[in-house]
Formats: sequence, C-alpha cells, structure tokens
Amino acid sequence: MPNAATHARIAPTSSAERPDPRTNAWRDDLADVALEGFVEAPRFAAPIRHRLAAQQAPIRKTPEADAVAVSELLSGEAFDVLDVSGGVAWGYSAHDHYVGYVDAALLSEGAEVQTHRIAAPTALVFAKPDIKATVIGALPMGAQTSAAAHDEKFVSAAGGYVHRRHIAAIDEYAADPVAVAELFLGTPYKWGGRTRGGIDCSGLVQVAFGACGIACPRDSDMQAALGHEVEDRRYRRGDLVFFPGHVGFMFDETRLLHANAFFMSTVIEPLDDVIGRLLPQYDQPVTAVRRLGD
Repeated sequence: MPNAATHARIAPTSSAERPDPRTNAWRDDLADVALEGFVEAPRFAAPIRHRLAAQQAPIRKTPEADAVAVSELLSGEAFDVLDVSGGVAWGYSAHDHYVGYVDAALLSEGAEVQTHRIAAPTALVFAKPDIKATVIGALPMGAQTSAAAHDEKFVSAAGGYVHRRHIAAIDEYAADPVAVAELFLGTPYKWGGRTRGGIDCSGLVQVAFGACGIACPRDSDMQAALGHEVEDRRYRRGDLVFFPGHVGFMFDETRLLHANAFFMSTVIEPLDDVIGRLLPQYDQPVTAVRRLGD
C-alpha cells in the first residue's frame, strides 16, 4: 500500500473550473492565496500554521457555535488559518485540506515539530509515570504530540505521561487498516466524528488509513478515487465498498465493517444485509468497490 503523511487538495486545472469548496478555501470575501487566478475574491490571504491545543474540536461548516460539524480536528493536528473573526478561525486541516471553522481559542500558533502520535483508540495521560496515578487527560488515535523518553514504560507528553503501548513515533505505522478499524467496533455513529467517542463512515476509513500512513481524503465520494476499481466484485479483506453517501471496509469476503446510522454504531455485518436494506431505495446499492495495492 502507498505510504504518505499528507493529502493535498484537488486543485482546479483551469480558471474555468469551480474548485470544490470542501478542500479549497474560498468564500465571497476571501480566498486562499493558492487559488489566485482560479477564483474571484476581493482579498487573498496566505495561511498561518496553527495546531489544536485541545483534545479534539469540531470543524464546522459555518462559524456559528451550533453549526453542523463536517469533520473533527485532533490534538496536535495542524490547521492552517486564513481568517479569524468573532473568536472563530477559518481555514483548513493540513492533513486533508478540509475547509471549515474552528474555535480560535483552541488553536495555538506555530509549527512545533510533533514527534509522536497516538496509536491506540484512546491514550490516557497520567499525572505521574504510574498507571495508578491520576488521569489528567485523554488523547484520541491520530492525535499528535511532542514526546520525550522517560522510562521503559512511559513517555513524557501532553503535560503528563503516556504509556508507550499507546503511542508511536510520528513515522511508525500500523500494517493493516482493517485491524485498526476493528478497534473502533462499538463506537457510536457521529456525523463528522473521527474518534472512539464518535465516528462516521468516512472518518473511520480516514483514521484507519492514517494510522497506516496512507493519505486519505475526508468524504466518501473523495475516497472513491483511492486505489483501483474491483471489476469482478470478488471481495477481499480491506476492499472499500461504496454506497450512496456511505463507505465501509470489507472485513473478509462476505462481511462489511462500517460506522453507520442504521445501528448508530460501528459494526461488522454481512454485506448482503446492507445491500438488502438499501434495495428498496436503490436499484444498485453498491456504487463502487476500490482496492489499494494489488
């Protein structure tokens, strides 16, 4: 499988195209300087690198506090800010270039080098290097931090101590995205979510691939460009199966692992059951099957 740390936006190839606003930052009053010549705007701005200082934060579609969360930013992840107004920052997450609004108070300006990332579904942060010590925080899988060695069991990170079994070097990756996704079984379905506290279908795919060092866009329609099409529909573990507005991993030749709103949970179930539920609405519920690698 390909190994990459970042995912670039899909930029327009000519000024006649309208760039996808989900991954290209432009609005009526302002646009990313990288889009000059592709969109019309009264002002263009260069992004300023920030990182999330909180455990996690919603990336909202609009600046209002109660707006729909289109994605989620995890602790230590970079967010490139183009504008701050009314305490809300507008920009995009660096790892997938997804555009939205984040509370500015949760962001810290600067490009501090992150040395480690959380490799467990959730990592507890202890006040002392002792599993009996007070828990002072928790970090979700994929969160990034600067850590220093402490002893054979703990590293010093995030204002406390994290067990070595829950953290990995920033360039140390898992081998099997399906095995990573399996760690999220039972996680409640949450639109825009990317953590063990709540996750959606494409968030599960993105987090699982990210843990394996595989660049992955945020939304299911974008993810349908990954890999190559499986024409014979002979499913293998790890195949991505796409439905209208939905995606999941094949757990094996017959079962799908996916975060879904039907069960409001992350489950493994027969693919035929998923297709059967959708047949009353769609003549062809499976819209694509994509495979990374051979």
